[in-house]
Amino acid sequence: MSTYLLNDRFVKDDEISISIEDRGYYFGDGVYEVIRVYGGTLFTAEEHIARLYESAAKIRMQLPYGEEEMKHKIEQLVRDNGIDEGHVYVQATRGAAPRVHQFPGEDIVPVITGYTKAYPATASQHEPVTLKSVEDIRWMRCDIKSLNLLANVMAKQEAYEEGHYEALLHRSGTVTEGSSSNMFGVKDGVIHTHPVSNFILNGITRRVVMECCTELDQPVIEEPMALEDVYNMDEFFMTSTTNGIVPVSAIDGKQIGDGRPGPVTEALMAAFDRKLPVPVESK
Repeated sequence: MSTYLLNDRFVKDDEISISIEDRGYYFGDGVYEVIRVYGGTLFTAEEHIARLYESAAKIRMQLPYGEEEMKHKIEQLVRDNGIDEGHVYVQATRGAAPRVHQFPGEDIVPVITGYTKAYPATASQHEPVTLKSVEDIRWMRCDIKSLNLLANVMAKQEAYEEGHYEALLHRSGTVTEGSSSNMFGVKDGVIHTHPVSNFILNGITRRVVMECCTELDQPVIEEPMALEDVYNMDEFFMTSTTNGIVPVSAIDGKQIGDGRPGPVTEALMAAFDRKLPVPVESK
């Protein structure tokens, strides 16, 4: 039987009880994080937890305990469930209260939940995937990792139904990110990616990739890309917590480069894998 985090306690399946009046259920009024586990070790845990608390602060939600205690609880959750490879999902909602749009009173305490999921870890040697461009109809605060993911879900489903791995989101032809990933193009040896702003989530894997670029003296231009320019990139890749770096072979049926991971992408995949807590096998 799995162990779950519920507020400040660790409980089993049959002990979990969430109120039907939880504001996460009503309004998506909450935030979340996903943290990868390699060899039983959390990868970039401090960065993920800091972002969780930053997202909570941006929606004016005070979590009941601090970042260090949260880290200890997540580590214990991993140990209790015997997770060697996989991830941890942590969510915080504003709490349970009668359904009104305004915030409940200060006596309502946020509800924190967490669980683990085990799956094999692989190095960033993925087979290339294809993308479909989809209009970005999300709200204007994509920098908050909130539970409001319906637009992301709809975009991902549209791409999935047409046989693509991910949706490449754009606002009237200006590329932002993926439905659950950050996007990078490479042209003439230079990486192009959307700058950090309210239009994208500054992914933790994105941050690690930017560190790798600095270490490799890899040029990067952080400015919005036009969708039409994306089709002419020499290389393209996406990043996310669960998948690391994933090369892209085609967008909207248009092949990128020769359809295989290019030299810049391969160099970054190797640099990223060197940062993982333990060596992992290639696919």
